Amino acid sequence: MRAIKKIHDSEYRPIADLITYSPMPTQSLEMIDPFLFLNHHGHQTYPAHNRGLPFGPHPHRGMETVTFILEGDIMHKDSSGHESVIGPGGVQYMTAGKGLIHAEVSSDQFKKNGGDLEILQLWLNLPASKKMMTPNYIGLQKEEIPVLELDDAKVKVQQLFGEWNGVKGAFEGTFPVTMSTIYLDKGSKFEKDIPTEENIFFYVVRGKVTVNSQEVDYRQLVEFENTGEKIEVQATEKSVIILGHAKPFNEPVVAQGPFVMNSEAQIREAYQDYQNGKFGSWNG
Repeated sequence: MRAIKKIHDSEYRPIADLITYSPMPTQSLEMIDPFLFLNHHGHQTYPAHNRGLPFGPHPHRGMETVTFILEGDIMHKDSSGHESVIGPGGVQYMTAGKGLIHAEVSSDQFKKNGGDLEILQLWLNLPASKKMMTPNYIGLQKEEIPVLELDDAKVKVQQLFGEWNGVKGAFEGTFPVTMSTIYLDKGSKFEKDIPTEENIFFYVVRGKVTVNSQEVDYRQLVEFENTGEKIEVQATEKSVIILGHAKPFNEPVVAQGPFVMNSEAQIREAYQDYQNGKFGSWNG
């Protein structure tokens, strides 16, 4: 059994009128290499004629985002020419690489009609060798993501990266990473062996579960030791989990605002390049 080091609570960090909780980074947990940052927006209900998500055009370099849409939608647009509206159950995967500008806002329909919203964004680091790669974006709707069923279909796994029981993930990662969104009925369970040398990202989005005999509530993140391989999960309530694992890069991480690099000099260069228009042009 994989040993648990600590269970971390999320910190409340509202953004405009958007309910937001973050379990990482916090005072108790900086990162779980190569998983850098998580924002959990909602659950909340927007009225009709709302302003929607507040994430207008902003730059990134040196990292990736994985965005999970549980309720509501996101309209994505970036300076590399990608555009999409992804709805409930869909996932967006963006590689910032050497730099782009993007906006993540609500669709016109959502702003007009309102509705439920719950969205999470996870930042993945990029290894030093790939920080200046060409930016990329893929947005997939729920129907386009393969699903694996466990425990007589009481556990449904959206396989995003890597493989599980022969089911290949929807996205090809820029480095070896395995990641799933897992939906569990009350009383259901699953187990998984994860190599000791890989770090685990385990976050409870909804509900309550028991992991290796420890209870974990929603909006809590589990930090594991690198001892043992097996994790055993049982759902005390109907639950949703994000589970990822990958080998750590063990490289210096210097993060400032939207840029994640390996040195202060590279951060200064990122700001300079952005100001000099090297992240592409933004047209509305």
